[in-house]
Amino acid sequence: MGDHFAYDVAFSRNIGWVTELEQAALRGKRIAIAGMGGVGGGHLLTLTRLGIGAFNISDFDTFDIANFNRQAGAMMSSVGRPKVDVLAEMARDINPECSLRLFPQGVSEANLDEFLRDVDLYVDAIDFFAFETRRAVFAACHRLGIPAVTAAPLGIGTAVLIFMPGQMSFEDYFCLDGCDEEEMALRFLLGLSPAMLQLGYLADPSRVDLGERRGPSTIAACQLCAGAIATEGLKILLNRGNIIAAPRGYQFDAYRNRLVRTWRPGGNRNPIQRIALWVARRQLKRMKTSGRGHA
Repeated sequence: MGDHFAYDVAFSRNIGWVTELEQAALRGKRIAIAGMGGVGGGHLLTLTRLGIGAFNISDFDTFDIANFNRQAGAMMSSVGRPKVDVLAEMARDINPECSLRLFPQGVSEANLDEFLRDVDLYVDAIDFFAFETRRAVFAACHRLGIPAVTAAPLGIGTAVLIFMPGQMSFEDYFCLDGCDEEEMALRFLLGLSPAMLQLGYLADPSRVDLGERRGPSTIAACQLCAGAIATEGLKILLNRGNIIAAPRGYQFDAYRNRLVRTWRPGGNRNPIQRIALWVARRQLKRMKTSGRGHA
């Protein structure tokens, strides 16, 4: 089947929104994506359809039935299979010429340099609670001058943050040093979405428990994330369009039909953000107390 593939024909409908020269440039780019689960698989397939020619992808997990509601590669035929293998097959089915480097053990200090080798853009799709790995990857991107983008599936929407070379770093924005896991989770969540648009329609708050590392997610949000990542990635890789980098970001909530542009100078050190974190800690404490009362 690969003998009949033609790159110029496969991605010809992109032309118009990008030029032929820009499409050729995208073909020569390599993107690293850590995580092939909730958002990562969608990122890979969307960016492949954009015509990106090469990827470094990582994930140590296998597909399970609990993934079916939101993960691009989750199907009965993939249950029990490594996520990185399934998504690699799907990407090659779209573009047989796609160059893929697979990291089936996930990303770690041991392979981080190799994972980021030759990379033009890093896309964060690691599990929400994998803070140490996330911090290590973003720190390496900052050191190596690699643009890094994250889009979080929150509610039925997405919150987007971009970290550009020479500008504010992930660590300077989120201020996670010295925090326990629960505090990291709060700072990461509020840093991603200072407006917290998703709280207005949370139907069952009991399904959110930062201490137990669980929360709801929808395919609608994951697909919105993929669209945002592809758009921001296109602008960064082609060096055109307005790139809103940290400490600025934005959150789009499709359920509420709202777009909020956020600006937090100093990140989580910002006085407004510190107040929000204080309120969030009190709310979390009340939730825990209420949960023990019902036990």
